[in-house]
Amino acid sequence: MGKKYILFFVLLSFKVAFAQQETIFLGLVIDAKTQNPLENIVVSIQNSAITQLTNKSGKFELHSVIKGEQLLLLHSQGYRDLLLKVQSNFGQQVNLGILQLEDRFSDETPAALISLLESDLSDDNSSSEMTSGLLQSSKDAFMQASAFNWGQARFRVRGLDSENGTMMLNGMVMNKIYDGRPQWSNWGGLNNVLRNQEFSVGAAASNYTFGGILGTQQISTRASMYRKGTQLTFSGSNTTYNLRAIGTYISGMNGSGWAFAISAGKRWAGEGYFEGTSFDAESFFISVEKKLNKRQSLNFTGFYTPSIRAKNSANTNEVIQLTNEKYNSYWGFQNDEKRNARIKKVEEPLLMLNHYFKLNEKINLNSSVMYQFGKVGNSTIDYQSANSPDPTYYRKLPSYYSSLYAKDKGEFSGEFTPDYQNAEKSKLLFLEKPQIDWDAMYKANQSPILNSNGVITGYEAAQSHYVLYEDRTDDNTLAANSNLNIQLSENSAFDGGITFRNLKSHQFQYLTDLLGGQYFEDIDAFYSGNEAQSDLQNPNRQVKEGDIYGYNYNFLATTIDAFTQFKFSYNKVDFYLGQSYSVSNYQRDGLYQNGIYPITSFGKSQKVTFENFGFKGGFTYKISGKQWLFFNGMHLTRAPSLRNTFSNSRLNNSVVNGIENENISSAEGNYVFHSPKLKMRFTGYYTLIKNTTKTSFFYAEGIFDRGASYNSTDAFVSQTLTNLDKKNIGLELSFEYQISLTLKTTLSAAYGNYTYNSNPNVSITNDANVANGDTQATFDFGESYLKNYKQSGMPQQAYSLGLEYRDPKYWWLASNINYMTESYIDVSPIARTARFYKNSISGLVFPEATEEHALTLLKQEKFDPIVLLNISGGKSWRFSRKYIGLFASINNVLDLTYKTGGFEQARNANFRALNQDVSSGTPSFGPKYFYGYGRTYFVNLTISL
Repeated sequence: MGKKYILFFVLLSFKVAFAQQETIFLGLVIDAKTQNPLENIVVSIQNSAITQLTNKSGKFELHSVIKGEQLLLLHSQGYRDLLLKVQSNFGQQVNLGILQLEDRFSDETPAALISLLESDLSDDNSSSEMTSGLLQSSKDAFMQASAFNWGQARFRVRGLDSENGTMMLNGMVMNKIYDGRPQWSNWGGLNNVLRNQEFSVGAAASNYTFGGILGTQQISTRASMYRKGTQLTFSGSNTTYNLRAIGTYISGMNGSGWAFAISAGKRWAGEGYFEGTSFDAESFFISVEKKLNKRQSLNFTGFYTPSIRAKNSANTNEVIQLTNEKYNSYWGFQNDEKRNARIKKVEEPLLMLNHYFKLNEKINLNSSVMYQFGKVGNSTIDYQSANSPDPTYYRKLPSYYSSLYAKDKGEFSGEFTPDYQNAEKSKLLFLEKPQIDWDAMYKANQSPILNSNGVITGYEAAQSHYVLYEDRTDDNTLAANSNLNIQLSENSAFDGGITFRNLKSHQFQYLTDLLGGQYFEDIDAFYSGNEAQSDLQNPNRQVKEGDIYGYNYNFLATTIDAFTQFKFSYNKVDFYLGQSYSVSNYQRDGLYQNGIYPITSFGKSQKVTFENFGFKGGFTYKISGKQWLFFNGMHLTRAPSLRNTFSNSRLNNSVVNGIENENISSAEGNYVFHSPKLKMRFTGYYTLIKNTTKTSFFYAEGIFDRGASYNSTDAFVSQTLTNLDKKNIGLELSFEYQISLTLKTTLSAAYGNYTYNSNPNVSITNDANVANGDTQATFDFGESYLKNYKQSGMPQQAYSLGLEYRDPKYWWLASNINYMTESYIDVSPIARTARFYKNSISGLVFPEATEEHALTLLKQEKFDPIVLLNISGGKSWRFSRKYIGLFASINNVLDLTYKTGGFEQARNANFRALNQDVSSGTPSFGPKYFYGYGRTYFVNLTISL
C-alpha cells in the first residue's frame, strides 16, 4: 500500500510540475446570431501543432506549452475565422469568456478557388488560382479583389502561373506531374464542402509542405470538421453555366464516433456567355470519419465530378469585325441544334484515406493514401483529302484575296496586288455560312447509290474524309504521404513530411464519331509509303469509332518530395527555416512504331532523372500589438514538367536537348497594420525564374530553304524554347477602413513589372525532313531576342476601390470600380531570331528588314486598359434554427468589351512574309484574341436546415 501512495505522489508531482510549464485557455464558443453553443470548432495556437475542439456545450480547454504573446485562432466551415491575441504565462488559467463567431453565409460569394474554376476559359489551366490570406487565416482586401474583381480579366497574383503554387487536399499535393498545375475541374461543383481552407502567403511557412513561391492552399475534407446540418443551394448565371443546384448533408460526430459529409450537385447550360458553349457537369462527394479513440481517427474522402464543356475560339480582328466579340467558330447547326466540335470532357474520380494521429499534446502525425484515375478528352475534327472544315480558315476569308493572294504569285517577292472582287465574294460567302457545316461533312463521308439508269436513289456510308476525335489522357495516380508536426518547446516547433507519387499517363488519339462514314484510314496524308504509317506493326488500318489511332504512348513518372521546417516564436520576433529535397523520374513508353521514326518511337525511352533542393526562411518583427514587419525568401530548383521534357512525345522518345532543372528565387517584404477600424498591408516582392522550357507546334511558311530531299520552304514544325528566364517585380497594397458600424471602404492595388529576362534558345524540329530521307530533323535557330519583352496573359497593374454597406437587419450592398492595365500579347519567339530576317533560299537579309522597320513591325501589342464596375448584395433570414440567404451580383455593369489575352500567329516565318501580310491592312495571319465577359449576373439562394 505504501508503494501505491509513493507512486501516486510521484505522479501528482509530475502533473503539478508539468502544469506549471503550460497555460490553460478556457472559453465558450457560440453563434453570434442564434446564441447557441457551437460544437467541433477548431481552436488552435497559430503556427503550432496545439489544437483542440469545442465539445457539445461549445466549451474548450486548450493547453499551451508556448510562453509569451500568441495568436489564438478559432476556425470552422461556415463561420468567419476569429483571431485573438493572448498572453501565455505558465501555471495560469486564462478564461476567455464567451466568444461569438459570425457566419459567412451572408457572403454567398463562391470560394476563391471555385470562382476562378468556373470562369476559367483557358485550356492549359494556366491562370493563377492560388490566392492566399494574411496570417494564414482570413483573406484580406487585396486577395478578395484578386479573386472576385480582377479574376474575370485573368489577373494573376504576382504574375505567376498556378504551377508556382501548391494545391493540397488533406495534406496531399494535387498539382499534376504532367504540367505542374492542378486540374481545377476536379473540384467543380463542390463549393459547399471545400470551404475549410488554409492559405500561406507567397514563400511563407506552411505546416503541410515546402510549397511554392505563389503560396500554399490547403483544403480539409475531414468529416468531423464540418458544420452540422443540411444545406440546399440554387444558383443562376449567364457565364459558364446557367443553372446550378447543390445539396449537402453533414451529420456531425455521433456517439459511436462516426461523422458523415455528403454532397451532390448539378450545373448545366444550353449555351453559356459565348456562342455555342454548352456545359453539363455533375458532382458527387462523400467524407466519412471514424474516431478510433481519443487520439486517432480514420477519414475516407471520395468525389467524382464529371464535366463536359464546349470551348470558344480565339479570333483575329478580321473575324471579329465581320461578326462580333461573342463569335465562336467551333460550332455549327446539325438537325437545327448547335453542335460544338471542341469539347472538353473530364472524368477523374478521387479516393483518399487519411489517418489522423495525435500522439500527445505536442505531436501530430497525419498520413494519407490517394488513388486517382479517369480520363480527360479534348475533341476536334480530323480530315483527309478534303478541305478544312474551319469556317475561319484563311482561304475562306476576304483577307486571302486582299493580302496573301499576291504571295502565291512569287516567292515572297514583295509584290502586292489586292483582288477586291474576290475578297467581296469571300466576305458574302463567309457571312452566309459563318459556322461549321456538319451536313456537308456527313455528305462528304457518303457515296451515292445509283440505279440501273444512273439516277441517284440514296447515299451509303463510305470512307470518312472527316471524323471527330479526342486527344485523350487517361491517368492513374497512386500517392502516399506522411506529415509530422511537433511542438519542440515553448518557443520552437518542427514540421516535416514526405510524399511519394506514381503516375501512368496513357496519351492517345481516340476516334469518337465517323460522321456518317464507314471507316477512317490511320495514315498521315501529308506523307507517303512507310512514313505515312502511324504504326508500322499494323499498317494501313481502317479505324472505326472507339479505336485508337494516330499516336499512342504512355508517360511513366515517379516523384518523391520531402521537407523539414523549424519555426521559432518569441515575444517580439518569429522566424522559420525550411528545406526540401525531391527526385523525379520520367520515361516515355511508345506503343506505336511510327513510320517517320521507326527506331526511336516504339518501346521505352531512357529514364530522365532530376534531383532538386530548396531552402526558404522568414522572420516577423512585432513592432506593437497592431503592427508587424515580416520578410520571406526562397530559393529552389525544380524539375521541368513531364509535358516539357520530351520534344515531340506524340511521335518519338526524344528528350529536349539541353533541358535543365528550373532555378527559382523569390523574396518579399511586408508591413501590416491591424486595428479595430483599419487593416492595411503593403508588400514588395521580387521573383526570378530561370531555365524554363516551353514546346509548341505550328505550321510555318518560308521557314526552311529548299533542300534536295524536301522541296518546300513550308513545314509543320515543333518549336522548343530552352533557357527562358522570367523576372517579376511588384508592389501590393491592401487597405480596409471601417468608416462606421455599417459602412466599410476598401482599396487594393497591384503594381507589377513582369518581363522575360533572357534570350532563350530556339530549336525547330521538322518531321518532314526525316520522312524525306534527311538525317537532320532538329535545327538550331539560335537566340530569340525576348529579353525585356513583357510576359503575356494578364494585367500587370490592377486597382480596385470598393464601398460596402452592412445593415444590422442582415442585408448588405457593395460596389467596386476596377481599373486594369499593362496587359500584353504573347509574342512569337521565332519572329525574334536572327534567322527571321533572312531569305530562306538565298540566305541573305531581306533589304526591307531595316532596324527601324523591325522595331515597328515586331513591337509587342499592348491591350487597352479595362474598367469594370461590379455590384453585389445579399440578405439573410433566420427562422428558428433554419437559415435562408440570398446573394446576387452583376459584373461589368457597363457592359464594356475588352481583351483578356491573345497571341501572335507564327505562320509568317520570315520578315518579308510578315511585312507583306501586315502591310495589306487586313492580315490573314494577324494575332488572335480572347475576350472577356460583358455584363454578367450571378444569383445564389441558400437554405440551411
